[in-house]
Amino acid sequence: MFDFKPNEALGKPELYRQLNEAADALTSAEPDAVANMANVAALIWEFVPELNWAGFYRMGGNASGGDELVLGPFNGRPACIRIPIGVGVCGAAAKTGETQLVEDVHAFPGHIACDTASRSEVVVPVMRDGKVIAVIDLDSPRPARFTQEDADGLEALARMLVDRI
Repeated sequence: MFDFKPNEALGKPELYRQLNEAADALTSAEPDAVANMANVAALIWEFVPELNWAGFYRMGGNASGGDELVLGPFNGRPACIRIPIGVGVCGAAAKTGETQLVEDVHAFPGHIACDTASRSEVVVPVMRDGKVIAVIDLDSPRPARFTQEDADGLEALARMLVDRI
């Protein structure tokens, strides 16, 4: 049994280094993508303070044969199940393949309010062979909670997970 608990006094670069190390330890030998996403969502929840949602949306198909994001493993309140590509913060990350760092979600065009307590958000695409396969989504009830250090740490996590989810 693992007991992954971060030191609360860590700076962000060290916190994300330890988060990535823990995620690597839990996912390196496990071939099941859902199990890996579930464990990583739990680790993010443990390691990153001031969150009200942390998890994954996976690329999937909709009824008309197009792509959309489909809810994956997460921690937090129940969430939107399907998000169209290009809609909201997650949909923008999926469409552009670029990290979205949003200080005030209420000012973001097309924001989807799954939890009205959310005030800021960071969404990082997980890319395989130049295509988005999933996004890592973190929400916080604190405005401007996320910084470039958070984005950098989560982008490193996404690169490590690319062949594990």
